[in-house]
Amino acid sequence: MKSFLAGLGLGFGIGVLFAPMRGDDMREMIAVRASEFGDTARETYEQVREKAQGVATAIRGEQSADEGYRSGTLG
Repeated sequence: MKSFLAGLGLGFGIGVLFAPMRGDDMREMIAVRASEFGDTARETYEQVREKAQGVATAIRGEQSADEGYRSGTLG
């Protein structure tokens, strides 16, 4: 994740240096890219959060099964 964000920032910086534009165009481009970056960051956050919730649920399920087995209610 960190390398993706670093690459994104580096690519943006190099693009700005090698393709200069008028001030208005540059500000608009920065606003659009910042918005896209925010959308990507939100989507990535949601994906990671969903995976973490799935893992936590699976772990809780395994613990419940283990506890039931040890108490004699399962198996």
